[in-house]
Amino acid sequence: MSKAELRERLRARRQRLDPLHQRRAAQRLARLVARAAFFRRARRLAFYLPNDGEIDPTPLLRLAAAAGKEIYLPRLDRRRRLQFARWRPGEPLVRNRYGIPEPRHGPTTPATRLDLIFVPTVGFDRSGRRLGMGGGFYDRTFARPRPHRRPLLVGLAHHFQECAQLPADPWDVGLDLVVTDRGLRRFSPIGRSLPRP
Repeated sequence: MSKAELRERLRARRQRLDPLHQRRAAQRLARLVARAAFFRRARRLAFYLPNDGEIDPTPLLRLAAAAGKEIYLPRLDRRRRLQFARWRPGEPLVRNRYGIPEPRHGPTTPATRLDLIFVPTVGFDRSGRRLGMGGGFYDRTFARPRPHRRPLLVGLAHHFQECAQLPADPWDVGLDLVVTDRGLRRFSPIGRSLPRP
């Protein structure tokens, strides 16, 4: 099955989830992540705001803010790469060209200064490959040569978004971990270059 076909099938399935199922899945995911050492150690975390049936990281964002962690949200720049802007719950957001809320103002922080970035995921496989929405924003953002220090990339997904093996392109950026509403999966090596299938 092609990436486009998989994307269509997985998106349709998560869009059919009712609001109660979505809330419960988001709460289970937040509890799982909150217990994990990688989350407890991280001080500067980037989140996404849910769209298109994505599992909602908002309960986890609230836990992070209550624990005094710095919260960042992605903002799309002119080169279609993501920048990360500091944000505090309650501050204004504006919708970007795709209708996704992002911080209106404020300086951005390079991704290399963040400890952890939660990445929205349409699908993932057992090797840590990620299927996104097709815009390539996360791949472009992290495709540059790897600095010595880089954030942990953690995909968030519903459990049914796992695939046995995804088709891969040379520019695809892999995940270090994926957390679903049913558990956590760690991949190796923790940092990227995933071989093509």
